[in-house]
Amino acid sequence: MLVLSRKPNESIQIGDNIEIRIIEVKGDTVRIGIEAPKSVDILRGELVQSISDSNTEAITIDLNVFEQLKNKD
Repeated sequence: MLVLSRKPNESIQIGDNIEIRIIEVKGDTVRIGIEAPKSVDILRGELVQSISDSNTEAITIDLNVFEQLKNKD
């Protein structure tokens, strides 16, 4: 992992077409702006984790239902 220090209005360039700009630092909150092509998905980390957890739970439930159906015979 690369760790950089940036001040407001400074940016980080990723490849040729993604720029992350520090908009504001207030207390322990940092506001950032991201410029990227529309084809690049940008999601908050906690949202990705929540989706992953939901998918894992759904798979577990489906496997439990499958096992119950299988054991009925």
